[in-house]
Amino acid sequence: MTPKRARKSKAASKSARKSTRKPAPKSAKLIDVMVQSPRWKKQPRAAATVRKAIQAAAKATSTRHPELAIVLTDDSAIQALNRDWRGFDKPTNVLSFPATKSNADNSLGDVIIAFQTVAREATSEGKPFKNHLAHLAVHGFLHLLGYDHETDRDARRMERLEVKILAGLGVPDPYVEHDTKR
Repeated sequence: MTPKRARKSKAASKSARKSTRKPAPKSAKLIDVMVQSPRWKKQPRAAATVRKAIQAAAKATSTRHPELAIVLTDDSAIQALNRDWRGFDKPTNVLSFPATKSNADNSLGDVIIAFQTVAREATSEGKPFKNHLAHLAVHGFLHLLGYDHETDRDARRMERLEVKILAGLGVPDPYVEHDTKR
């Protein structure tokens, strides 16, 4: 979900200062993954999953040297951002805050992902957590590039690209219904 006001989130930046930063490998120096909630300890490969998904999305969209921050947070933090920036007082899975064109740096913006919502959705949809996380990272990244799903046409275009990127990562089509009875 992209907020109506397209600029970096002061709230996200402020809360990120309190976070634990996972060092990026040399090949991904410009993708800063910040773990803001201890809940993410339940998924120790989350930062690597997000980084790999963003790199695949950047390659698929010919985005050279993407510079962005990914904040792995919890439902309460994302609910506050969703309320303050979008007017929806409820948690959501992912929020994207594109940087303004006037930014002095080359940042694309910030992607914020909430642990509990991701876990809840993955379970209810019968998807592995890792796959759902990769999908949401790609989805958020595409919002930073200006993709959206406000119209059916735009949604189909964005979904096709997501499916293509995820297939390259070995992640099944997230838009296909899965059997939740295991």
